[in-house]
Amino acid sequence: MQTIFFILLIVLATVVPSSSTADQVAIGTVFHDADGDRVRDRREPGIAGVAVSNGVDVVITDQNGNYRIPVSDDAIIFVIKPGNYRYPVDENNLPQFYYIHKPEGSPKLEFAGVPPTGPLPARIDFGLLTGSESEQFRIIVFSDPQLQTPEHIDFYERAIVEELIGVQGFEFGITLGDLVWGNLNFYEPLNRATARIGLPWFHVFGDHDLNLDATDAQHIDESFENVYGPATFAFNQGRVHFIILNSVIYPNIYNDRPYVGGFREEQFRFIENSLRYVPKDHLVVIMTHIPIFNQHPHGETFMNHHRKRLFEILEDRPYTFSLSGHTHTKRHHYFDSIDGWKRELPHHHFNVGAVSGDWWSGQKDERGIPDAVMRDGSPKGYTFLSFDGNQYSWDYRVAGKPEDFKMRIYGPKVVPTNVRRFRGEIFVNFFQGSENCLVEFKFNEGEWRPMRYTISQDPFISAIRYKWDHAEVLLPGERPSNPIDSYHLWHIRVPGNLPPGTNTFYARVTDKLGRIFTSQMDFEVVEVNE
Repeated sequence: MQTIFFILLIVLATVVPSSSTADQVAIGTVFHDADGDRVRDRREPGIAGVAVSNGVDVVITDQNGNYRIPVSDDAIIFVIKPGNYRYPVDENNLPQFYYIHKPEGSPKLEFAGVPPTGPLPARIDFGLLTGSESEQFRIIVFSDPQLQTPEHIDFYERAIVEELIGVQGFEFGITLGDLVWGNLNFYEPLNRATARIGLPWFHVFGDHDLNLDATDAQHIDESFENVYGPATFAFNQGRVHFIILNSVIYPNIYNDRPYVGGFREEQFRFIENSLRYVPKDHLVVIMTHIPIFNQHPHGETFMNHHRKRLFEILEDRPYTFSLSGHTHTKRHHYFDSIDGWKRELPHHHFNVGAVSGDWWSGQKDERGIPDAVMRDGSPKGYTFLSFDGNQYSWDYRVAGKPEDFKMRIYGPKVVPTNVRRFRGEIFVNFFQGSENCLVEFKFNEGEWRPMRYTISQDPFISAIRYKWDHAEVLLPGERPSNPIDSYHLWHIRVPGNLPPGTNTFYARVTDKLGRIFTSQMDFEVVEVNE
């Protein structure tokens, strides 16, 4: 099968015309950098059948690993690595897989862009390192570090990075945008901190990473490109094809918001071109910053017609998955025919939450780190994604907590018994859940019964708001945000006939993947004679 597919790649590479308008052609070789020195030696062979792109066109290396691709004077050429190779990395573990061609450099901006690169080199070679042949692998997903001050860097290092230093069994990490909070000079300390984890680390462009003084869409990511390379690119790992996309449209010509989620024409063409060389039985994973669903019932936060076109490109793909950050909440959204998704099984989009939680706000713990609980009741943290062939699973890890901390039970500490009506409720917030989970409860040794799924505000967050709004003196730290609807919340009414004394509420979650999680809460029941 692999031989047949490789022959098809070579045929397609010879018949697919270029879609770029450029008067220069870059040539080079993709080679196996066996000694890892990033210089091609005589004994290091070229690698056939590897995709190389200029951000729009995608070509395939010939039997000797050679490629030719058109370039403009504002282009980034990059190699889309096969699943069994690795990219080399720099001293901050940033993957080195691209060459920037901007002869005149970036325009003058508040934050530095790309310096002049000069004439196009005679050759642009890309070395790839020996990788894993396994189709089973794991990655770490961050989003929204939102670094704005030196204090934020300290929070990020101590709350997130330090508990992952030296972690084993992961191929790479990726941060889904909003790396900083407007001050693009913080890219460097962010990279130094993240490098301590010890994994190759990719980065997605976010709305707080843009050059706000850019006058056109072409130059909003100049500072990002200078540090991380292309904001739209792709690579393979195992049987998974990852496509990373800049989803920020700025300046926004569509509505009255400063920016809006969507893609440019060149990105759609890149997606189409890159998928030409990906087998249909591979999983396609789209990674963006702004989620492809609309966050509010009225108005578009992501352009509907852009999502429709993306779905049209993916409609012949049986295995797809997408992820995003941006909202500082967690949500699984399943697109179906109502949303324009035409396959029988829904398209799963996972909005992963933020490592900064609620923008580093809230009460500080004994270490001086804000609790930063997100507006939907999710604690700050990160996600482990596991892949097995074209299948995947997820596991949200709460920063600073044991790995089995998956839910929070909220309810009254004292309740009455022998009363005609008691309006107290118990809520379960299963942080990585969705409406596809079964959440059950029981009191003491009773029978398991289902809880009711609800889309509403988590009262735990309302209680935090109450504490800040009713304090007699100013509390230390930044005031947390207002609560918003949670999409992973269940509730039941507390019965009025529980026995006096200490009672226990048990929660049991069976998630979409069949995994079972449990938790419990004790509370007191006081006898009342009406």
